Amino acid sequence: MTAPRGARDAGPAGPGSPPGEAPANADVGPGADVPQRAGFVALVGRPNAGKSTLLNAVLGRKLAIVTPKPQTTRHRIVGIETRADVQFVFVDTPGLHRPRTLLGERMVKAARQSLADADVGVWVVDAAEGFGEDDESLARELAREKRPVAVALNKIDRVRRDDLLVLADRIDKLLPGRHVVPISARTGENVDELLATVARLLPESPPLYPADAQTDLPEKFFAAELVREQILLATHEEVPYQSAVRIDEFAERPGRDLVFIQATIVVARSSQRAIVIGERGKRLKEIGQRARAELERFLGVRVYLELHVKVDERWFASNAKLNELGL
Repeated sequence: MTAPRGARDAGPAGPGSPPGEAPANADVGPGADVPQRAGFVALVGRPNAGKSTLLNAVLGRKLAIVTPKPQTTRHRIVGIETRADVQFVFVDTPGLHRPRTLLGERMVKAARQSLADADVGVWVVDAAEGFGEDDESLARELAREKRPVAVALNKIDRVRRDDLLVLADRIDKLLPGRHVVPISARTGENVDELLATVARLLPESPPLYPADAQTDLPEKFFAAELVREQILLATHEEVPYQSAVRIDEFAERPGRDLVFIQATIVVARSSQRAIVIGERGKRLKEIGQRARAELERFLGVRVYLELHVKVDERWFASNAKLNELGL
């Protein structure tokens, strides 16, 4: 099967290549002019600020799952964008929040570690939500950062210009001298301006990954994420936050243009299992159908998806269980 963009197991020496069409930046590679700047760019901010939407907008395809629910992103997700003179290695991070579970603590730790490892930080601010105490706290933290930090003032398509100017002025006072770029990740407005700003902050460097790479994560990771996305969209209250997905089998069927995926949905209570399954299995069937359609778009091949639901009361509070689930 043709590998999706960056869905193979790989590190800097050789991540995956895109499915189907050649990438827009295919002229970058051996014998071509290599990027003059390259580096890691950590996207940080509160839950639902639009970090994943921004990552997808930059890449021109869906790599990170996006839902209206806070804390949709649980993992560090790498998205690579290579242009003629620069290679951005974006790291989408879980939203910074006050954790109440071991899972939450791990998510916040992953976000902070990604910022610590980055060459440039991009603080994504939800302009439509307003500026609260958590934002001010994060601003003070970023003001102490020695690495370059830019601010993406997101969701400007939902904010009046006067309110936007007030918010930008407030950020400028908290982070003097930092670049503030108003954008809409949803519509793409000013995203190229943000990229130009970030490019100037990156160190001079040859590319860190091959020109056609878009991530360093394996296909199994995205399979679990795309199933979890449909659980988030189909369920409410505590179920989205107390559920996880484990891929038990991921196998290509040579000559059949088919991938067989067997996955287990882990929930914390029997009542949640009943909700996920639904009456006569209707909701689980819908989750499976929608996830299969997303997987086929992502992988570029037919997918046979088999889902099971399991109860594990303390999975989100156990280090061993979280390790098993890759969290």
